[in-house]
Amino acid sequence: MIGGGDGKPMLEGLKVIDLTSVVFGPYATQILADFGAEVIKVEGPTGDAYRYGAKAANTLGMGPGFIALNRGKKSLRLDLKDEGDLAVMRDLLRDADVFIHNVREAAIDRLGLGYEAVRTLNPNIIYVHCVGFGSGGPYAGLQAYDDVIQAATGTTTLLSRVDGNERPRYLPSLIADKVAGLHAAYATQAAIIHRLRTGEGQFVEVPMLEAFASFMLKEHLDGKTFDPPNNTAAYARQIDPDRQPFPTSDGWISIVPYTLAQFPQVVRLLGDEELANEERFKDVQGIIPATAELYRRMAELTPAKTTAEWLEILRPHQVPCMAVTDLEDVIDDPHLREVGFFERSEHPSEGGLYQTREPSSFSGWKPAPLGHVPMLGENNAEFKKS
Repeated sequence: MIGGGDGKPMLEGLKVIDLTSVVFGPYATQILADFGAEVIKVEGPTGDAYRYGAKAANTLGMGPGFIALNRGKKSLRLDLKDEGDLAVMRDLLRDADVFIHNVREAAIDRLGLGYEAVRTLNPNIIYVHCVGFGSGGPYAGLQAYDDVIQAATGTTTLLSRVDGNERPRYLPSLIADKVAGLHAAYATQAAIIHRLRTGEGQFVEVPMLEAFASFMLKEHLDGKTFDPPNNTAAYARQIDPDRQPFPTSDGWISIVPYTLAQFPQVVRLLGDEELANEERFKDVQGIIPATAELYRRMAELTPAKTTAEWLEILRPHQVPCMAVTDLEDVIDDPHLREVGFFERSEHPSEGGLYQTREPSSFSGWKPAPLGHVPMLGENNAEFKKS
């Protein structure tokens, strides 16, 4: 790896005032904090609601989801309906680089913290508004949570296409919130680069619906990409009911014949030489209509051996495959352990914690140990003079 850089955090010196809550905004600012920005998380009198989203170990308000999204930040507890606390907020914004929030427009304007008001305090600020729906459409101003965004983007109808159960269902993940958080993180950094070039701050709107629709429709717009359409929406490979993990004698395995030519090869390796050698599989034109049949045959063959035995057979032939790991066991995955993905630390109040590190690596910067997660109002003395 090529060396370079000064080894300092890449966003060192960047001051971010974070008035976001729950997942969307806090995920974005957690990324900025991981890269070295000073993130001052402004919370109301009772704190970010996500502090209480799941069972804490020791202290009420230090739930695991909150811990995952707010490491390395400072917590400033303010009541923005109080004129004194609002004055503290304005003072912070005067020399901030970034102000990011997810307060609806009417409410933030009532506080006197809309873009035009903040730009008067700090003309070069990057003002990032995390919203549910873009301001130019009929949904503007509506409340948005992960579930409603999954519903609005067609995501809740994907599982129905796989298993034939017509009931729409949510994917069991805060996937829309997290995808929108990633969009907010890179949009903020793009605005930072723009200011480095031009000296100008700007207003940035990151809408959750549009961010997640963009993410999901990369493959699932499919035939509706064309005008007129040449097929339906939904990428056929992803909704194939036969393209699922296969049973083994002691568990489950994911086997992905990614190229069409690999289908008969995999069937052969699994033990059905006769089927793999059929004349119709000599070219891809014969394989294409038979993929469902080949998947089903794979599912019939895999119970003959253990997961480990199949991995030993398939991997030397460059067949993509992996054991299915239960969610409970991911923290013990040997690869993730070896690369240091999980970092254990001691929190001042919560004791031992496992956190996931920033997954990217850089030749010019080695990340410091992860910062701890702040208690509500932990840093008030630093910013709020009594």
